[in-house]
Amino acid sequence: MDKMDLQREFHMTGGVGKTSYARNSSFQKKASDQARDITLETLQQLYKETRPKGVGIADLGCSSGPNTLSTTRDIIKAVILAHHREIPNEPLPEIRVFLNDLPRNDFNSIFKSLPDFHIELKRDTKNDDSPSVFIAAFPGSFYGRLFPENTIHFIYASFSLHWLSKIPPALYDDQGKSINKGCINICSSSPEAVSKAYYSQFKEDFSMFLRSRSKEVVASGRMVLIILGREGPDHVGRGNSFFWELLARSIADLVSQGEIEEEKLDSYDLHFYAPNAAEIESEVNKEGSFELEKLEILEVDKDWGNEYGFSYGKAVAKMIRAVQESMLASHFGDEVLDKMFDTYGRIVDEELAKEDIKHITFVVVLRRKYLFFFFCH
Repeated sequence: MDKMDLQREFHMTGGVGKTSYARNSSFQKKASDQARDITLETLQQLYKETRPKGVGIADLGCSSGPNTLSTTRDIIKAVILAHHREIPNEPLPEIRVFLNDLPRNDFNSIFKSLPDFHIELKRDTKNDDSPSVFIAAFPGSFYGRLFPENTIHFIYASFSLHWLSKIPPALYDDQGKSINKGCINICSSSPEAVSKAYYSQFKEDFSMFLRSRSKEVVASGRMVLIILGREGPDHVGRGNSFFWELLARSIADLVSQGEIEEEKLDSYDLHFYAPNAAEIESEVNKEGSFELEKLEILEVDKDWGNEYGFSYGKAVAKMIRAVQESMLASHFGDEVLDKMFDTYGRIVDEELAKEDIKHITFVVVLRRKYLFFFFCH
């Protein structure tokens, strides 16, 4: 699937139905909450250094559902707090919030929530201390330019940058057949060329992301990125990629029952890559526009999903379905998805009973460097 097909097809499941992202993103919310202190500290440091008259904020890969505006509200409240600490006698700045995701994202559900959002924000900020807030959608890929130059002070991207711009072309041979048969991502039976292809695509994409943001983010502006990753150099293990290996097993189970053709499994590949800390740092240093201020692992416990009484496997299955349903339905058809994810939830629980599976999650803070110009006589 090429870049344009991905942009057209890939999106979190919209609406508020039982398989929607809005109802199955508690893991992402938990990780975002755990990174909140880092996000707020970063905003305060940004404010101390820039003291802006107006603040441009962008949420890249904003998706839909309650997490989107909850994050926006936290960021706005942090801006107000930082303003009162640094320049209390100045009027509050106007705040521009740009929500970005691919064009098929359910932006409508976000905008339907905006009247309540503004009421709650005024209530939370004591009405007389509420800034002017302007919210707009910017559909498009963040692996390219999105905003005018020097207009953004703070970028937040949560669970976005492990999604690549396209399936790595090197996964296919001269006849267009996948070299990663039986797998949908990097798995224990993948040839070495598969992990190399994914890593190469990550480097190309992350470099383009940084280069594009370097034009848009003001000097001393900040980015907070929450990214699924991995520990150490090995690509296979019981980390994030293992969850995709288990999904491939669930699809293979349907193949063995004659409900899916084997060729369908062999031709399905995910545009996902879990970088390690060294790979992230290397690309930041190589591109050169940003300084790496922080790179930490978030420890997200396994009790998310428990609020509904689900097993961990079922909670994972619901989350993965909300994330991948658009792509899986397009490739395999809607009718097999219920059985696929029932099997998947059971397999995850079985594997977890044997040994832990880790959702390695990084929080990365980047600071836009100053540009210095030297003139020669």
